[in-house]
Amino acid sequence: MSAIDLLVRGAQVVLPTGMHKISIGVDQGKIVAHTDAKAKAVMDAEGRILLPGAVDAHVHYNEPGREDWEGWRSGSRASRAGGATTVVEMPLNAQPPTLDAETFAQKRAVAERKSCVDFALWGGLTPLNLDKLEELGQAGAIGFKAFMVESGTPDFPASDPTTLKKGMATAAQLGLPVSVHAESPEPIQRHIGEIRKKGGKSVRDYLASRPIKTELEAIRLICDLAGETGCRLHIVHVSCPEGIEAIQEARKRGVNVTAETCPHYLTLTEEDMIQIGSPAKCAPPLRSEAARQGLLRQIEEGKIDTIGSDHSPAPGTMKTDPDFFKVWGGIAGCQHLVPLLFSAGLSPIRIARLTAENPARRLGLFPRKGSLDIGADADFVLVRTGVSDEVRPTDLLTKHPITPYLGRKLSARVEKVAVRGCLESTTGLFLTPSPSS
Repeated sequence: MSAIDLLVRGAQVVLPTGMHKISIGVDQGKIVAHTDAKAKAVMDAEGRILLPGAVDAHVHYNEPGREDWEGWRSGSRASRAGGATTVVEMPLNAQPPTLDAETFAQKRAVAERKSCVDFALWGGLTPLNLDKLEELGQAGAIGFKAFMVESGTPDFPASDPTTLKKGMATAAQLGLPVSVHAESPEPIQRHIGEIRKKGGKSVRDYLASRPIKTELEAIRLICDLAGETGCRLHIVHVSCPEGIEAIQEARKRGVNVTAETCPHYLTLTEEDMIQIGSPAKCAPPLRSEAARQGLLRQIEEGKIDTIGSDHSPAPGTMKTDPDFFKVWGGIAGCQHLVPLLFSAGLSPIRIARLTAENPARRLGLFPRKGSLDIGADADFVLVRTGVSDEVRPTDLLTKHPITPYLGRKLSARVEKVAVRGCLESTTGLFLTPSPSS
């Protein structure tokens, strides 16, 4: 038997059955063995944990059109450093947004030139392009993204319930999931109006404008629409335990719905937003310490399906307005995805399931992605734990050194990342869901 390309020896390997000290053999970009084998190169991974590469299903790289915000080259490098080997990029914030086959092809072409991780693309679901969803699906969209509130960019408008129902029915016919930003616009606008009349513009005022009940109302509505249309629903960046419980209730009624949360809801609170300011602004906003602890408990209870970074960067000029309502709402955090989860106390098995296996399954990329099974792409991450690494601006690979994690000490470090067996920078491949998804 000829020698394989690479043998990774000595790591604690995270498999669905638990952690095992086994060797991983790689040949021609695939995992070919779970034991020692003759290899052209051997990597000593003693003392490290080996996980499947994360499938970060929620990133905003903003290119083409707004690459001054981030871009595929810098964004994918940061994601890779954070443990992601596959990303799924959102359709908004690029200019033009990804709303038809032509704009989809434009983004795909840019990503194929610049991404150093494998990638898939969400298409948009808005009032502007209900007649374009089928062509987006044919172009290779992994699914569709919709906003129930204003997205922050006027070329990607919010979808009202009628638009959502029509789009979700089409998505169900195409067999593709719909990813939804679930916040209820009417009460938020009412709160903002009342706060503005009193001259409100502070961080606390922003937090008060988006209480948990506005998220719950939207989650319940979108779950009802998913039940009516038979759509596969994925609710992104759920910020509170009450939202997760509402999703659990919908599942009991037979709704095909999954829930994503993000590292910032597991590691930061509303008090952090008040202290840190604009780098910590997001929507839904950060919640209380009790909510953060509640989400962590729900992870242990298996009620949360995926974790995505929701990496949404912007230039410093968009993050400095004294009126907090005018500050761009987005957290830059993809570079620390996996280390943040270790630092939050999640077990390696939970991290692998929530960042790799589950998102890959939901999006029809499993077992090629999100798995360390023989035959899967050799996408893996080597992590050293027991460290105390400070997040410093000079270490950031993103285009702008803005993140709420500056100064935070992380207890885990990503030391090596392989994309299809390649440990150095590589050219990312475009991915589409498998026919059986």
